[in-house]
This record gives sequence, C-alpha cells and structure tokens, in this order.
Amino acid sequence: MAYLVLARKWRPRDFSEVVGQGHVLRALSNALDSDRLHHAYLFTGTRGVGKTTLARVFAKCLNCERGVSSRPCGECSACRELDEGRFVDLIEVDAASRTGVDDTRELLDNVQYAPSKGRYKVYLIDEVHMFSKNSFNALLKTLEEPPPHIKFLLATTDPKKLPITILSRCLQLNLKRLGVEQIEEQLQAIAGREALPAPAPALRQLAVAADGSMRDALSLMDQAIAYCGGALDEQSVATMLGTLGTEQVLALVEALAAGDGAGLISLARQLGELAPDFAQVLADMISILRRVAVVQTVGDQTAELAEDAAVLSLAERLSPQDCQLFYQMGLLARRDLPLAPDPQAGFEMALLRMLAFRPADSNTPGGTPPAPRSAPPVRPASTPSAAPKPMSAASAAPVTPAASPAAVVPPVVPAPSIQIPVVQPAEPALSNEIPVAPPVPPAAPAPVVAGTELDWADLVSRLETIPLAREFARNCALRAFDGRQLEVVVSPQFQNLRVERTLKALEQALQNLLGAPVSLKVTVESGSGLATPAAAIEAAKAARQAAAESAIDADSTVQALQARFGATVEHVRTLP
Repeated sequence: MAYLVLARKWRPRDFSEVVGQGHVLRALSNALDSDRLHHAYLFTGTRGVGKTTLARVFAKCLNCERGVSSRPCGECSACRELDEGRFVDLIEVDAASRTGVDDTRELLDNVQYAPSKGRYKVYLIDEVHMFSKNSFNALLKTLEEPPPHIKFLLATTDPKKLPITILSRCLQLNLKRLGVEQIEEQLQAIAGREALPAPAPALRQLAVAADGSMRDALSLMDQAIAYCGGALDEQSVATMLGTLGTEQVLALVEALAAGDGAGLISLARQLGELAPDFAQVLADMISILRRVAVVQTVGDQTAELAEDAAVLSLAERLSPQDCQLFYQMGLLARRDLPLAPDPQAGFEMALLRMLAFRPADSNTPGGTPPAPRSAPPVRPASTPSAAPKPMSAASAAPVTPAASPAAVVPPVVPAPSIQIPVVQPAEPALSNEIPVAPPVPPAAPAPVVAGTELDWADLVSRLETIPLAREFARNCALRAFDGRQLEVVVSPQFQNLRVERTLKALEQALQNLLGAPVSLKVTVESGSGLATPAAAIEAAKAARQAAAESAIDADSTVQALQARFGATVEHVRTLP
C-alpha cells in the first residue's frame, strides 16, 4: 500500500480530534445539537489551522445516517465515504482553478436538484476569495436563498478580499493560529501512534518552525523522519531546519551572563562555521531570555520551565535588569541585521553591544541589584502659609546640609516657582530685606448709579455678552435712562442686528452691569448725527490720522524732498 503522509493520515475525523479552535467547535456543536443550522458558513484563518478539515467533519455531521449530531457514528456508509473522500453529495470546489463566471454558473445549475444519497448536498468551496467579481455576483442570489437541502461551506485565508455582500450572508468562523505547546503535544501523540522515537526538544523545534500551522508541523515531521532515517534527534532536526541546538544557544546566553567577551566571540565564530540563520539565532536567544524573565517573576512553578535546569540556573545568575536589556537589544539587532555588511559581523556586533551597554555594577553574584546611590540633598520647599524669610547678601550663597549616615535624603521634586509682585519702597531701605506686598484681591466693578446722566460709551466697553449684542450696543446712542428703562436709538443700517436673541442678551448684560433690573427700549431713527460709541471711535481715529498727516507734511525732510525732487506725499489710512 502506498505511503500516506502524516497530514492526511492523521486528519481529524470528528470534532474530538481537532486540536485547539475550541470557540469554533462550541459554535458548530451547539448548532448541530439544537438543529439551528445556517445555510452558509465561512471558515477563515491562516494556512494549516483546520478550515477544510472542519468543513468536512461538519458535512459528516450533517449527513450521518443516524441523524444530525455533533458526534457522527463514523461507521455508516455516509461517514465512511466522507472519510474516504468519495461521498457523492459533497461537492468540493477549488476556487483558485475555477475563477470564471461560466464555471460558477455550471456549478450552480445542479443546486435545484435534491441530494442523491445524503440528507444535504454540501458545497465546499476552498480559497473562495479567488473568485472573480462576476463569479461572486453569480453566487450571490443562490447563497442568499438556497433550497432547504443545500449547505454552503466556504473557506478562505483572506476574508478581506470577499465582497461585503458575501460576508453578510454567511456565518463567519475565525480559526486561530495554534500555539507551540498545542502543536508539540499533537506531534508527541502522533509519534507515539507511529512508534517513532522522538525526543521532546526535537519536536519542539518542529512546533516552533511550523509557525502556528498544524499541517506545516506534520509536513516538517515527515521531512525530519526521512532526514533522520526513522529516529528523530535534536541535532539532526536542527541541522535540517537550519537552526542551532538548544545547548549552543544556551552557551551564548551563559557567556553573556558571565560577561565573558572572549568566550562570546569564540562561540560566535564556531557558529559561523555552521552557516546558520543568525536572525533565527537571535530569536532563539530572545526566547530563552523571555523564559528567564518569566522564572524571575513567577518562580519555577510554571510547568513549561519546571524541568529546565539551565533556565533556572540562568535566572539565578542573571539580574532582571540585564535580562530585560539583552532582550530589548536582541529585538533591535534582529531588525538591524539585514543592514549589516555581513550577517556574522552584525551578529557579533550585537553580542558586543550587549556587553558594552551592560551596567558596570550589574555583575553582582546572584543578580543582586546595585546599591542605591545617595541623592544630593534638596532644600525642602516652604509651605504656602509660611511667611517669606528676608534674604540678605550673606545668606544668598547655597548651603548644603550634611547627609545623615543613617538615611539618605530622598529626592524631592521642586515646587513650581510663583512670581510675587514686589513693591518698591518710596525711600531707600535701610537693610537688604525686600518687602513683599500682600496679594490684593481684584475689586469688583462698582454698580452704576441710576439716573438720566449715564456714560453710555463706558458702559458699552464694560459689557460682558455675546459679540452680536456688543456690536449692536456700539452702534446705538443713548436717549434716556430713568433708572428702570433704558432707551436707545439705532440707525436703519444696523436694524438687521435688532433680533430677539440679541436684545435679550444685551438686556441681561445691562442688568448684570447696573446691578438692577432694567428694560431696554430700541427706537429706529434716520440721520447721521447719532452719538454712538462706534461713531466716537471712528472720530478719534480720524483725528489721529489727520494729526499724523499734518506732522508728516510739516516735517522738514519731507519738505526738502518735495522741493528738490518734486516728491508727493500719498496719505494712506494705516492707524488702527
């Protein structure tokens, strides 16, 4: 019998054999057991995480002769045919090779016919994002309202390429990448079923190289079996993958922990003879440093680290500060490694950089952090209630109090400086003391006395109201004020500002300023002689402009230029 690769031989045949994806298994099991089945399912996720496998198991659950259930019998003819890939009512389509609209229409021509043998006719379309736009349009109506005997199972690695009209008609299930521990456990189980000698370090290397994909892990395991001749060992697997063994990477980290620069360079040169991927070597070192940091934080109770004596030893000899420093510099070195003229030179420089930037006082045994340095004494800040002390010329020099041998003065954050107004004395002071005037609260504006005589321009300048109301008041002239009613006059050109919102805001501002309830009466009159604050401001501007023009015309230099060169003065209004 022909050899069957591990990825096909150990493909899960029911939900209990699927590794990970518990959230998807729960949704599918509940839907099957409660008979709440959607007509279209979309399985998304990266390669090798079980999209097609889950779709086939789901089709088996739908067509098992013992009934729709999340636990198919696996013994009936439908289950056996589905396991062997020859069930007539499971139509598998590779969208990457059938992208045309004619292929899609030909596929959908048989949707209206009932299944030949099973309970449902299942269309499994893999890599559905490869369909063309016209193919999606042809599928759209059938996907929305299929016959009751049809189920669509779509699988894709790139759901962003699917039209939103397709996504909205499917129940989407997102499959996650598998963890290293999950893949390693599954590889161990398969190695036991195959009676294959496989040490845990070798399987872990395969699990890490799989990068979250179970199918890639099984393919790599097939390759390792062929490379090692049937019995896996850590060094052979590392050579096949182009990586290094754990012992060599641990030796590098131990040399870093010991601060042995010569030994570090010697190990790097020995690794260079194996022509490894130096970016992967840095990644392995970072992984070990991460495990060391976890041990230093939570102890050795973690199941992953309990059996690794080398990591526990490094956690005792390497200080947490150095561990974090090496981790961060390793990340930066991986980023900058392609920029180096030679990968080995870049790798050696990264190791030397880790030693060069290591704190000089961190090489204490047992990872003991360095003793805290005494901070310079700081003069305590005075409280706000304390009166300022007079400062003389003799006391202006800084004085440093002696530090107590029992304790070190902690650093104190200086309080923000506050500028205090200084009042100069009328006569020369007899001493070097600087008198400081106490702060004076701002005086509240005095209420305007009600009467017929009122300075309307001053009142307008003190108004606190909306800009529209202030502009309206500037263009009004005061006619009368009897203490209760204030009558103003406005010209027709500013009548558009006379709206209810403006009048209410102006009346409220006048009440606040006068300190008494007043009403506002507005009269519109034609004429150009209204004594408004705006007119007074314009008149003052015109007077300043005329004075400036007269001063320029009377200037001797200007007159000399006019007499000698025939110059003329052009008056332009520039004053504000």
